[in-house]
Amino acid sequence: MNESIHGERTASEQQDRVTELIEQQAAISEVLRTIASSPHDLQPIFDAILDSATRLCRADVGTLRVSEESGLRRVAVRGDPLLVSQAWSSFPVLAEKGGLLSRLATSRLPTHIPDLTALEGDHRDDIWTTAVNGGLRSGLLVPLLKDDEIVGTITLARKELQPFTDKQISLFGDFAAQATIALESTRRERRYREMQMELARVNRVETIGQLTASITHEVNQPLAAARNNLTAALNFLDRTPPDLVEVREALASAVKDNDRASTVVGRIRALMQKAPTRTDSVDVNEAVHEVLEITHGEALKHGVSVRTQLADGLPLIQGDRVQLQQVVLNLILNAVQAMGGVADSTREMLITTRQTEPNEVRLGVRDTGPGLSAEALPRLFEPFYTTKPDGMGMGLSICRSIIEAHGGRLWATGCEPRGALFQFTIPAD
Repeated sequence: MNESIHGERTASEQQDRVTELIEQQAAISEVLRTIASSPHDLQPIFDAILDSATRLCRADVGTLRVSEESGLRRVAVRGDPLLVSQAWSSFPVLAEKGGLLSRLATSRLPTHIPDLTALEGDHRDDIWTTAVNGGLRSGLLVPLLKDDEIVGTITLARKELQPFTDKQISLFGDFAAQATIALESTRRERRYREMQMELARVNRVETIGQLTASITHEVNQPLAAARNNLTAALNFLDRTPPDLVEVREALASAVKDNDRASTVVGRIRALMQKAPTRTDSVDVNEAVHEVLEITHGEALKHGVSVRTQLADGLPLIQGDRVQLQQVVLNLILNAVQAMGGVADSTREMLITTRQTEPNEVRLGVRDTGPGLSAEALPRLFEPFYTTKPDGMGMGLSICRSIIEAHGGRLWATGCEPRGALFQFTIPAD
């Protein structure tokens, strides 16, 4: 009889352990799914980690904090809506160093407080007072560790005097370790992406700096035309009687000239701004025309004639308009500069767009410059490789990373009898 009872208990314990492991894996799987669906946004990941932790330990409320130089900053709160609104919202957003939470975390081990009201001495600080007055009774704090460094904490609490079991604490500790690995991987990826974005912005600023003379020309031209039209309008008004039809036409032309100058300045500002990645519906042909407005003066300065063959009815691209225009800008300027030293041949640039697949658009920039050597061709997109005396060697590398981030491909080929062709494809709607 005893053996039967013992056998049933053992089987039940094994079943409970299997259930716990399944719940733990389901919790971490939920976190990983959130990371996969929003790899560059940390907030949904914070929320998913805390949601899973709260469910896993049957807690009423929970909070996730991340380490900063000045303390532990609250980034997510989950649980019973009434408790969250009444108690948790009263907790400070930043738990300063030296406070209860920081002291508990420094042990680097889970801290279980079966009865919050039984705490004495140094543990009775403002956070403890807020928790007890808010109706919380049992608590559990687990530090999030990376190489023994505290990167954050998860705190769980129950409104009933119901201590967490050893199994729950152990299970939660394992989950927290896995969640920390996933969270830190995402944070590293985000930092890497932010560095890439900043490097791309610096490249844009440098490129715009090279275009200063051309930009001045592009802005001065419509401003000068606007001034001439305004002068003409004044002359028409001085006639007896005033020629109001001509005045109206001159003023309308001045408005158009002003709008053109404003557009050029707006395009430059957009290319130079430091802003988060956006997803826009981009008309490739329209984006090309906008870049050509900025680079028109540079092409004239180098005696380059520009032709376009832009296919009609292209599908829209979902992506960052500024980044895609940066790629086009770099390719056009590279082509212009490549032809700058050509003295015995016509300097021509051809920009083409076409639809190559039902959901793919291709853009090409072809020049009649000296072409690409067999040595340079395989290294063109390597960081810091350049064929220009004063080049940084980052432009094409950044361009390729932008195109690949949009799910596309960028490559170069030599042309006969001379010149080079740079092309990229982008998935489209």
